[in-house]
Amino acid sequence: MAAMQVPRTTRRPRHIVDTWYDAASDDPSVLQIWAYTSRLSCRVGEDIELHVSTNADTFDLDIARDGREFVPVHHERDLAGHWHETPHDASATGCGWPVAWRMTIPATWRPGGYIMTLTARRGSEGVTYDHVVLIGGSRHEAGAPLLLLAATPTWVSYNEWGGSNAYDGIAGASGDRFSTHLSLQRPWSRGFARLPSGAPRALPAMPLPQGTAARYPYMEWAWSHGFSKKYASAGWASYERHMARWLEAEGHEVDVAALHDIHDTPDLLARHRCVVIVGHDEYWSRPMRDAIDRFVEAGGRVARFAGNFFWQIRLENEGQTQVCYKYVAAEEDPVMGTSREHLATTSWESPKVNWPGSRTFGVNGSKGIYAGLGHCAGRGAGGFTVYRPDHWALADCCLGYGDILGADSRIFGYEVDGLDHVIRDGLPSPVPGEDIPGDLEILALGPATTVEADFGLWGEDLYIADHDRRFLARMIHGEETPEALEKVTRGSGMIVTFSKGAGEVFTAATCEWVNGLRLADPAVCQVTRNVLNRFLA
Repeated sequence: MAAMQVPRTTRRPRHIVDTWYDAASDDPSVLQIWAYTSRLSCRVGEDIELHVSTNADTFDLDIARDGREFVPVHHERDLAGHWHETPHDASATGCGWPVAWRMTIPATWRPGGYIMTLTARRGSEGVTYDHVVLIGGSRHEAGAPLLLLAATPTWVSYNEWGGSNAYDGIAGASGDRFSTHLSLQRPWSRGFARLPSGAPRALPAMPLPQGTAARYPYMEWAWSHGFSKKYASAGWASYERHMARWLEAEGHEVDVAALHDIHDTPDLLARHRCVVIVGHDEYWSRPMRDAIDRFVEAGGRVARFAGNFFWQIRLENEGQTQVCYKYVAAEEDPVMGTSREHLATTSWESPKVNWPGSRTFGVNGSKGIYAGLGHCAGRGAGGFTVYRPDHWALADCCLGYGDILGADSRIFGYEVDGLDHVIRDGLPSPVPGEDIPGDLEILALGPATTVEADFGLWGEDLYIADHDRRFLARMIHGEETPEALEKVTRGSGMIVTFSKGAGEVFTAATCEWVNGLRLADPAVCQVTRNVLNRFLA
C-alpha cells in the first residue's frame, strides 16, 4: 500500500478556537470531519463500521497498524461525505450518525491498535481526524499467549468530545457540570488516538525549580496546538501504544482487547496465559473485576503496570453508555438506599461498595493518588525506592537496597496506588487485614499525597488543591474532621506481587511505567521482561 498522505493543518484548528473541548461547529464555513466506530474493538473476520459526519462532498480514508512501525493497510479515496446534526448532549446520549463505511476485517490484519485517518478537502483547505480502533485476533483461532487489555473505561471518562466528560462539562441545570453518563458513540478528542513526537507527558521531564509556581506543560502544549487538555491522562496514544510497541520489539505475540469487552464476554480471557494492563487504569465495572478475578483464580497471570484503580462504573443502554456519579454518588446515584447499593458508582473503598482494589490488584487507589504532578510530591525521586532487590522481578536490574527504579525516566506518577504499611528492620510490609492477599510482598515504593502543597506563591492557583482529601474523609470516615482529613492525607505508590488461587499477580501501581519503556530505561525494561518471562513460561 502507498504511504498515507494527509494535508497539514494550522497549529490550532478553527473548530475549537472558542471552546476547551472538541465538538462539531455550527458554522458551515468551517471545514470539518468527525468519526467514530460502532464498537471500541473488533476482531478479525468481523465487520468494522464507521460513522462519519463531514461538510465536505467527499473524504479519504487511510488505515494503518500502529505497532513497532506505522504500517498502512488500507486506503480509499473520494468516499461520499454527508453532514449530520449532533445533539447538544451528544457526550451523554451519543451522536446518532448513520454508518458511512463498513468493511470485513481481513485475516491478514494482525492484532493491534489501528489508526483510521479521515481527510476532508474543500478547495485548497484540508482537515484530518484520527480515530483508533482495537483489532483482536479471530474468535475461531487460538488466542496469543499475551493479551494487552486497554483501559477503555478511563478513555471514555476523560474523552470530552461534545462538551462533557467525567471532570468538566456542559451538563446539569446550569450547563457547567461534568456528566454522570457518557456515551461510547462519539469521536475521541484530539490526541487520544495519535500524537506528534515530542508531545509532553503528564509528568514534566524535570521537577520544578524550588520556589516556582506549578506548571502543566502538557496542558499548555495542548491549548497551543489544538489537542485535548486530557490527552496525557488517557488514550491509546499516551499509554497502550508504548507497551504494544515494546512488546512487539521484544518478539512477543500479542492480542488486544478493550476492557469493555470483558464486561459481557469474560470468557475472552481464557484464551490467554497472561493479561497486561498499562497506563491510567481508573474506571472499572463489577463484571470486569469479576472476570479478572476468575481468570487469576483459575491459573491466569495478570501484570498490571498501571495506576489509580479508583471508581466503580456501570454500563447501560446495551453497553453504549458508561455511568459514574463519582463525588456526588451518595446524593444522586439512584441505586443508593436500594438492594443494589453495592453497585454505586463511587470509590471501590466506599463502605457502601466495600470491595477494595487490593483484593484484585494488591493495592488501593485511596492509599495512593498524586505524585510528581504540580506541588503534589512534585520534587520527589521520580521512581520507586527498592526494598527487596533479590526478588525475582528485580533480577539482573543492577539495583540494590535503597536504589531508585525509574528515576531517570520519571515513571512514578502522576497517580499511584498503595497500602497502609509498616517498616520493620528496614523492610515494608502491609498492615494486616482481610483485604490484603496473605503472601503479598512489597518490592518497592514511594510517597504520594492527596493534597497539593500551598507555598503561598503570588499569583498561583492550585490545580489539585485538597478536593480529593476532603472527599475521601467524607467517604471513608463520614465527615471532614481534622482527624479524618489527617488520616487520608498521605499515601504511597507500590510494586507488589502475590498469588491468588492457582494464578499470580504483579502490580507496578503507577500510570507512567510505560514512559520507562518508551525511553528504553534499562531497569524498567528488565523488570517488565522478568515479569512477562515468568508469567508466560
